[in-house]
Amino acid sequence: MGYFTSLIFIMILVGAAGGVINFYTVGNRRQADIAVLIRYCLLGIFVTFLVPFVLNIFGSTLIVDSEGDPANMLNYVAICLAVAILPRFFMTNVADNILLETRATTEKVELLQYQLRQLQEELLPLIDTETEDDALADTVSPIDEPNANELDATSSEVLKTLGCGRFIYRSLTGLCRESETDESTMVKTLGFLTLKSLAGKVGGRKGVRWYITERGRRLIELNA
Repeated sequence: MGYFTSLIFIMILVGAAGGVINFYTVGNRRQADIAVLIRYCLLGIFVTFLVPFVLNIFGSTLIVDSEGDPANMLNYVAICLAVAILPRFFMTNVADNILLETRATTEKVELLQYQLRQLQEELLPLIDTETEDDALADTVSPIDEPNANELDATSSEVLKTLGCGRFIYRSLTGLCRESETDESTMVKTLGFLTLKSLAGKVGGRKGVRWYITERGRRLIELNA
């Protein structure tokens, strides 16, 4: 009876020690919450009392052999302490996995938001160009009405290339090739058309692309 009582006392002491170790390695040291410390100790004691059950399942006679044998008793204490500390590794691994998953999810959401903003920036000019405004369909201001005489031959050719090409958003290289214009002249011409609100540019995943505005389309129709 004395050995059994001593064994129970040792298990309680080792379990509580494991709980204290877990508290100071996992818990917040800046805020020594006694209630949290007690919970850690109780958890350590609980898992320590599972040791005899586990040893019995595996057919171990360590508990019986430890009576009167200090070496076996130390082995049993070491096993109990290791089991009492195990919840720390479990909670740490779970917390780390949750943190990693949260970070990965956050990065995916930020990437999707960035791609959505890029897509929105690319589509807004297209939507504005291709959507008719009922309020302004029959009341175009003379200031907004394009003047066919304000463009030179190069600007007119570039504008036609923008409006009649296969693609809505044109690259600088494609425009130069199709209109047979050198890059320096093309850049100046596109800048002039943008200044006149006849063309616009948008940045996307493939770089800067140029497009024709509704005002530019009306000018092409006037020249047709």
